[in-house]
Amino acid sequence: MILIADSGSSKTDWRVIHENGNISQFRGVGFNPYYQSSEEMAIQMRHEFLINLESEIEQIYYYGAGCSVESRKQEVASALQTIFPKAKIHIDHDLAAAAKATCGHEPGIACILGTGSNSCDFDGKTIIDSRPAPGYILGDQGGGGYVGKNFLMDYINDEMPKAIKEELEAKLHVTIPTIQDHVYRKPFPNRYMASFCRFITEHKSDPYCYMLYYNSFVEFFKVHVMKYKNYRDKPVNFVGSIAYYNSDILRKAALDSQITTNLIIESPISGLTLYHQEEL
Repeated sequence: MILIADSGSSKTDWRVIHENGNISQFRGVGFNPYYQSSEEMAIQMRHEFLINLESEIEQIYYYGAGCSVESRKQEVASALQTIFPKAKIHIDHDLAAAAKATCGHEPGIACILGTGSNSCDFDGKTIIDSRPAPGYILGDQGGGGYVGKNFLMDYINDEMPKAIKEELEAKLHVTIPTIQDHVYRKPFPNRYMASFCRFITEHKSDPYCYMLYYNSFVEFFKVHVMKYKNYRDKPVNFVGSIAYYNSDILRKAALDSQITTNLIIESPISGLTLYHQEEL
């Protein structure tokens, strides 16, 4: 049996390919070895769904945020090994998941727009180029944390429309002290900032909310997609909830930036499942 995981900072999609071809799945919390130790990840991985598969899993393909360097891969592998000591574990970056799920075996540019953001140039077999992903403080343009951060900055500086501000306070009980507490004192401030994207998406018919996404997507194209050789001649694919639920704005920003959009999917897990069914 094969276990596949696609993990971002906010959530992880798990899929099991059984020997008879059946597929079972589970969605749990996200992981990122830049912000969590192997011990912390191992504790959160001990979910009933995974523990019940302990003796049956032979191969694990884990694709995750923060898994671009060997030391971080080892952190995740160590956490998985505590539950699946007999399994052969393969750890790769979430960019590889995005590329395999959207490009398959064809060349293209694969982008991630979820809680964070990232991108790569894929030749159909391997990633041939990628942009730096410095995280939610120094980067993540186009990602939920980045959009949410700009939204909260506008709230603090009284730069958003009055109606939006009043509804935000009434529905989500936002105050400047609560924002500061979550951003500076509590864990996972990127998840907290990204959580406001649900509200922003629900109000994207408002020009202010629309432009929060539009401007962020244009910034993403400038620092990511436009840096790749011959980017205008390649299909550009996207995975992630921010891209998927705001695909209309994303396609408009791409069109204005002379970028050809192709697939926009919420999660790469289905494409990864098809990709790894050949392993059985």
